[in-house]
Amino acid sequence: MKPTESDRPDDAYEHVIRVTWGDCDPAKIAYTARIPWFALDAINGWWELNLGGDGWFQMELDRNMGTPFVHMSLDFFAPITPRHRLICLVWPTRLGDTSVEFRVDGFQDGTLCFSGRFVNVFTIADQFRKSPPPDAIRKIVQARIPTAPRAADPNGDN
Repeated sequence: MKPTESDRPDDAYEHVIRVTWGDCDPAKIAYTARIPWFALDAINGWWELNLGGDGWFQMELDRNMGTPFVHMSLDFFAPITPRHRLICLVWPTRLGDTSVEFRVDGFQDGTLCFSGRFVNVFTIADQFRKSPPPDAIRKIVQARIPTAPRAADPNGDN
């Protein structure tokens, strides 16, 4: 089902990506494998903005906090080309005991090209062991989750 504008919070983080010729296949559209890369780059930008410059690299090295992915899903609605900037809107949708879920919607020239769901688990990086997020991270994420009620996680990680 195609998401609508009402699905997105007004304060979603906006990440701009310059799609280049090298991102494209012979059909002159973005390689399918580049689309998760675009979304992950946008999520990393969300972390940088909300942690004051700390993206995944700094989180891993400086905070000893990993966030490996345990789920990714994408729905495609329109091709991505180098003709326009790709605008990725990012926001967290759920925070579990040890996981966080993000939504990324990618637009070009006002047209929704893809919508994705991305779930990370928090780990103690040097032990690669699942862990609850630090309280400071939990507060940051919780403050940015839209207030609309969410469905319960079928895996029970609420």
